[in-house]
Amino acid sequence: MSTVQTFRYRQPFTLQNGTTLPEYHLAYHTYGALNSNRDNVVWIFHALTANSDPLDWWPGLVGEGKLFDPAVFYIVCVNMPGSCYGSIGPLETMPGSHQPYYHQFPFFTIRDMVRAYQPLRKALGIEKIHIGIGGSMGGQQLLEWAVEEPQLFRYIVPIATNAWHSAWGKAFNTSQRWCIEMDATWNNPHETAGLQGMQVARSMALLSYRHYKTYNLFQSDEDEALENFKAASYQRYQGEKLAKRFNAFSYYALSLSMDSHHIGRYRQSAVSALQSISAQALVIGLLSDILFPLSEQEYLAQYIPHAKLAVIDSMYGHDGFLLEYHAISQAIQQFIPVMNKPTIKTA
Repeated sequence: MSTVQTFRYRQPFTLQNGTTLPEYHLAYHTYGALNSNRDNVVWIFHALTANSDPLDWWPGLVGEGKLFDPAVFYIVCVNMPGSCYGSIGPLETMPGSHQPYYHQFPFFTIRDMVRAYQPLRKALGIEKIHIGIGGSMGGQQLLEWAVEEPQLFRYIVPIATNAWHSAWGKAFNTSQRWCIEMDATWNNPHETAGLQGMQVARSMALLSYRHYKTYNLFQSDEDEALENFKAASYQRYQGEKLAKRFNAFSYYALSLSMDSHHIGRYRQSAVSALQSISAQALVIGLLSDILFPLSEQEYLAQYIPHAKLAVIDSMYGHDGFLLEYHAISQAIQQFIPVMNKPTIKTA
């Protein structure tokens, strides 16, 4: 088992919007150990509201006997800045103050996040990453890093993600932030501010994460009910569930970070940025994904040199990247030959 660790960067760090932080910290998990060749690193990038422990939210892919087995791989996952699971975030105390950031939390772009991970990678003694993998917002980070350091990754597996966040995705996020802003408590400097608004926002998000078929299969009523519908209780349950483990400040900040994603920003173009990736890429898309539709993964596969595209026919919509363990494992095993797997002997 692994426990959460903290990396502290005690030097000035400048964000893309010009804000300079005097320092920052990241929470992260590691599983397994570097082998003698230091070529067995798997770096996992989590999505919007997850944490740095992939055994918690990706148990079908990570763990003993699974595709990413700590007995074989050195697995690293970092909690993204802005989250509430140990990294620098809105409820953390501002440097030089006794008060949390709250509404004053600095704006991290996806590229800022990746650049914040680079000193941690060096501190862990990692010079090459065998496999980088992430879905949704995690896939956005993976792509950014594969462009920032083209020689770092041997293989990348971006799942249900895109080269830039679409107008459709931004519209969903804007509407969710609006729900939080309409909460009468939102402007209060308190950790519970905006929680009711966040519950509504989460309910809205679920409609983009799932699919018509998913709701019909699992939330349909057995009779011709007039009230107390399964779908209604499910929406409320999901909002209340998130409110027990997350805060509105992090949700608000991270959705802005997601909206900032554009692989071509300050580069020649998105196409040229993708074409600079030298890692062998397996792009995985989900046929029923309405938030990150398949056309976005087809675009990635078209412009990343020699990339392969795997399409999973899932009933779960966008959330299929978290639930389709078997299909994702099968696609990766077909893509990465056994002979290219790293040696197991540890240092």
